[in-house]
Amino acid sequence: MQDKDFLMIPGPTPVPESVLLALAKHPIGHRSKEFSKIFSSVNEKLKAVAKTQNDVFIYTASGTGAMEAAISNTINAGDKVLSLVIGVFGQRFADIAKLYGADLEIIKAEMGKAIDPKDLEAKLAADTERKIKAVTLTHSETSTGTANNLKALIPLIKEHGALVMVDAVTSLGCMELNTDELGIDVLVSGSQKGFMVPPGLSFIFVSDKAMAAKAVCKQPGYYFCWNQAKKALADNTTPWTPNVSLVIALNVALDMMMAEGIDQITARHKRLRDILRTGIKALNLKLLTEDETASAAITAIYPPKNIAVAAIRAAFKNDWNIVVANGQKELLDKIFRMGHLGFVSERDILTGLTALEAVLIKLGHKCDAGAAIKAYQEILKESELCPA
Repeated sequence: MQDKDFLMIPGPTPVPESVLLALAKHPIGHRSKEFSKIFSSVNEKLKAVAKTQNDVFIYTASGTGAMEAAISNTINAGDKVLSLVIGVFGQRFADIAKLYGADLEIIKAEMGKAIDPKDLEAKLAADTERKIKAVTLTHSETSTGTANNLKALIPLIKEHGALVMVDAVTSLGCMELNTDELGIDVLVSGSQKGFMVPPGLSFIFVSDKAMAAKAVCKQPGYYFCWNQAKKALADNTTPWTPNVSLVIALNVALDMMMAEGIDQITARHKRLRDILRTGIKALNLKLLTEDETASAAITAIYPPKNIAVAAIRAAFKNDWNIVVANGQKELLDKIFRMGHLGFVSERDILTGLTALEAVLIKLGHKCDAGAAIKAYQEILKESELCPA
């Protein structure tokens, strides 16, 4: 049906009608008092989501732009950088560091696995001269649906003295993340994930320690320069022309998030993840990531034997107007991914599970009719939402 598509991918994610209406309004001047007031409000609410007092700089760019800014503002050629890689986007952070001349080391986990803290501890212990200047890591790896245990990893990095740089593009606004409590020095995210806004904005939260690294960084930079961004921030603006309409839309989305409550949003995403994973298991499908390391934003699923990922995705799209994602790189056509982040409710997950069951039966997979919904009903019976 025309205009009926529903996105169940890692991003872009569904956008609320109120956000779309804000986006449709005529732009205002980016140097006006009106915009500065909105921009200031957005900054404060972004900091509330990230649970930080650190400055946040907003770029008209994707999350990758903020990842590049993290490196270009802190790392000189020859500086040692350790990248913790659990998928495509962890590798992207490493590739950017390498591009800027970093002396790069990598700890790489098997696809679908998180970084073992013991591996990190051993690598840091081997750096007896403490030359590692920064460690990059992904919180929620979009390509695999795997989440690193930040509470186990970050204290090891902090003790070593290196900068902590976290890709939180698909976790911020979806998963538990307390920037200041963890001591994260650089945190990056984007608008098109948990923030329920179309693609086009990225956010970077920068600690005093990271700004000190900027002071001795010799890399040339212009658009992503933190000094320029911090100077403009004092006047509640950006150094260069931002996407005014997206910032205004973001302000509306943030108001929705504040009204729901950050902890409540985190709880909702956990519940949606658990409902989806339980239903998928009931359909006799295998998940890429174990429950204890599963992201609350995206779930990666192996197709049944003899059924192609392309066929599953096509049936989702043609029969149900639902878009699910393919795998990436070495996982291309080996898994499909279902997003459950942002403007998503239980209704959407149940619709996705019902569609998945119908798609699988159509394509010849053996499963009990209604198994996914029955699994949900069992969850409901055990929930406080369904008292005895």
